[in-house]
Amino acid sequence: MEGRLINIGFGNTVVSHRVVAVVMPGSAPMKRLREKATRAERLIDATQGRKTRSIIITDSNHVILSAVHADTLSLRLNGNHTLPARQDPEKAD
Repeated sequence: MEGRLINIGFGNTVVSHRVVAVVMPGSAPMKRLREKATRAERLIDATQGRKTRSIIITDSNHVILSAVHADTLSLRLNGNHTLPARQDPEKAD
């Protein structure tokens, strides 16, 4: 089974079809999820020591920490590798 590799920061990648969810790390349930994954040895820290900005949950129950924002990862998973250009209101037709 093939899938696209999605860059999750610092040269780390994840296979797109294995991703179940990309969530923000700040809530209490996500902190508990991270702690449970640590105890079960299913946590993968791909932040390279940076602040965790998103948590990726895979179909194998692995929890991956990323320094890339969840919005950016969502765009990459949807096939959009760049942010949409903002229109300048002064140049609007």
